[in-house]
Order: sequence, then C-alpha cells, then structure tokens
Amino acid sequence: MSQAKDGLSHIDADGRAHMVDVGEKPITERVCVARGEVHMAGETLAAISEGRVPKGDVLATARLAGIQASKRTADWIPLAHPLPLDQVDIQAHPDPEGTRVVIEATARAHARTGVEMEALVAVTAAALTVYDMCKAVDRGMTVSAVRLVSKSGGKSGVWVRPDEAQAG
Repeated sequence: MSQAKDGLSHIDADGRAHMVDVGEKPITERVCVARGEVHMAGETLAAISEGRVPKGDVLATARLAGIQASKRTADWIPLAHPLPLDQVDIQAHPDPEGTRVVIEATARAHARTGVEMEALVAVTAAALTVYDMCKAVDRGMTVSAVRLVSKSGGKSGVWVRPDEAQAG
C-alpha cells in the first residue's frame, strides 16, 4: 500500500490519485447527513407546493432521484468505494420565506468507510431533479449550499457542522 502524500489519503507518495485500501478497517455503523437548497422565484415555489408543475410531483420525484443516485455514488465519484447502504432518507420541503426548496439526505451503512459522499450525491441529484422538473417555468433557479451537516461512525467519531447544530 502506498503512503499518503501531504496527509491526503487519496494521493500516494508519488502524487498520484488512488483508491484507499479500507480492507483492514473495522465495519462500523456510519451515518451522514447532507443538506442543500434550490433557490427559485416565488411563483415557482408556489407551483411546486400546490402540485401545479406540468411534469408532476417535484418533491416526490426529487426524493426518488436522490435515493437512486446515492446507490450509484461510486459511479459518480471515481475514488469512492461502492457501499451496501442500509438506508437513504431524503426530506425535501418548500421554504416560502427563503423562496427555496431545502433538501436533506441521511445515508446509513455498516461499512469500513463513511457515507459522506452518498449523502452529498443524494442531495445533489435531488436538487438537480427539482431544477430539471421546473426549468421550463424558471431557468433562473440556483442549486446552492450543498454541504455535509454531520457524520458519525468510524475512527474519527462524531462531527457536526457548527453553524448547523440548531438548523433544520
């Protein structure tokens, strides 16, 4: 196994990207929460909330897209390990005050490596699905603030984004 360069586990001693060997790590429960937003015009948000988007139920479709994408994370992210996910839960809700849809994904697995990327991919795919379903009426939407909110499991234990501790 090559040694990491500059403390980056995906870079070997020669500076080349490589997949980390997790074979010796213990299997532990891993849970990660990610969050993101899709900002849009108030009329677009109202159409989503009232079920008036011509393509159908935007939030239900976004939830399914996020779940489906999370299961394919290793296809999206070249150095990610394929993981047997125990659960992926996606919550998507309109926030009229912020004229946005807030999306939250929780990924769970019993694995040798974390599920941060699975949660982040889930949020991203769900957000892009909201955009896709509403682009005919609002091309000015913005996908933003995709971030890891918390993680637990593994050697590094629990981490919670300080500015998200009370957010929801």
